[in-house]
Amino acid sequence: MNKEFVPKLFSLLKQGISKETLTKDILSGLIVGIVALPLAIAFAIASGVSPEKGIITAIIAGIFFSTFGGSRVQIGGPTGAFIVIVYGIIQLHGIDGLIIATFMAGFLMIGMGLLRFGNLLKYIPYSLIVGFTSGIALIIFSSQVNDFFGLHISKVPADFIDKWIVYFENFQNFNWYAIAIAVGSILLTIYFQKIVKKIPGSIIAILISTLLVANFDIPVDTIESNFGAIPNKFGLPHIPNVSFSTIQALLQPAFAIAILGCIESLLSAVVSDSMIGGKHRSNMELIAMGGANIVSSLFGGIPATGAIARTATNVKNGGRTPIAGIVHSLVLLAIMLLFAPYAKLIPMSCLAGILIVVAFNMSEWRQFKSILKGNRMDIIILLTTFFLTVIFDLVVAIEIGIVLSSFMFMKRMSKSVNIQDFTSNTEKGEHLFDDELLDIPKGVILYEINGALFFGAAKHFQETIINTNLQPKVIIIRMRYVPLIDATGYQSIKGILKTYEERKIKVIISGIGKSLREDFEKNGVFSCIESNLVVEDIHLAIKSAKENLEYFTE
Repeated sequence: MNKEFVPKLFSLLKQGISKETLTKDILSGLIVGIVALPLAIAFAIASGVSPEKGIITAIIAGIFFSTFGGSRVQIGGPTGAFIVIVYGIIQLHGIDGLIIATFMAGFLMIGMGLLRFGNLLKYIPYSLIVGFTSGIALIIFSSQVNDFFGLHISKVPADFIDKWIVYFENFQNFNWYAIAIAVGSILLTIYFQKIVKKIPGSIIAILISTLLVANFDIPVDTIESNFGAIPNKFGLPHIPNVSFSTIQALLQPAFAIAILGCIESLLSAVVSDSMIGGKHRSNMELIAMGGANIVSSLFGGIPATGAIARTATNVKNGGRTPIAGIVHSLVLLAIMLLFAPYAKLIPMSCLAGILIVVAFNMSEWRQFKSILKGNRMDIIILLTTFFLTVIFDLVVAIEIGIVLSSFMFMKRMSKSVNIQDFTSNTEKGEHLFDDELLDIPKGVILYEINGALFFGAAKHFQETIINTNLQPKVIIIRMRYVPLIDATGYQSIKGILKTYEERKIKVIISGIGKSLREDFEKNGVFSCIESNLVVEDIHLAIKSAKENLEYFTE
């Protein structure tokens, strides 16, 4: 069986896992589980769902992801990247709509894995990824302003601009207690691990702020005041009523969840590979992620993917097999069963502080700044994706960003096609490509084409060769360095041949091997040129050109 579609855990179990590695994995899973708790709760609340949905996702998706995934150390669960999409779906279609969209996205991810799209997603431009990631970070930050300042706005608009208008209208209602807790949570989250490396600062922030609020009756919003108690048990799997119109309405968001999940998961896997010197199985990763989202959504979970921060924490604490990821989910399960009644006391301003740190880490401002100093096309892709994400919609941003990147790529590729001409006026014996010496007779033009002859470059190719001021008797088109010709390229070749046939100018095509000759035949090129004028070697082409010159002379 092809190892590409074998879960990494299965391969490692077959090889055997040492007792020492197993011990390190269990300890790392314990730490990562504690780290994941506040993030799972915070991501769920920021997405517009109840806090237990985030914990359920981290438990179910995390176990499935680690068991069947293609990475040794990847940790799966809810991430900040999905907040924007999930919040938008909840606003328009409710929780049932989110379940259906996540369910559909899971099948799309599995399909992408089976079609080996994992090998293609790595070609998405970095400027596009930084653009929408930075946009998401800004949206996450703006979504936390209400809880950070304790403004107590009951319904915050979904749109970025409308949201800030409401904030400015209500800033006079700020709560100093909420601000103090949020700032303290930020400082603890950032700096506590520099003192005690094994314990995440976010957990300490939650413990301290919860104890203070509970014991001193501090007037701030808590999870209980906003969402009620957190249940300490799972509900039964639930499939909402689905209609064709619902599927149509949710197909676009499902596609966005799938694409974003795939990109984030594979980015995380690549980062973890560089940390441990490993190599993940990208397509198996996508299949596992699809399955994880399908199963998680049945229990009311939100979208899940590979989490870079939790994966890095796993690696730094000694995790080296998927067992660490399974243990992390089991730790969260134990916390949910035993401590869920106490989690309702967590202040919302504390979670806002933790999410603002997450947003800052997601923002990639250094990379953003670096790209702004680079290529103009990358800047256009970066800023377009960023502003579309913030002002309009992440789905629109990804779609337009990919289309724009494709056009930019085609433009670059078309410019990379080099067309050079050599005539009888060039000095005899001049060096051409590969230090080659060719004797080109008078009345002959030699065109050397370098680069892919695809639809982006075909028009340039056709115009360059046809619009010459010279009046040769024979034209040689040398194509030895043309790696690809698409349908548009073949149409251009046929257009050139027909134009020169009308002008009574012979065209000889050189550098055509066996496979390319077969493609010429399939695409009807030989209906426009005699087969003996399509040759493999330049010397044969020059010999044929001389023979045709003799014919003209006669």
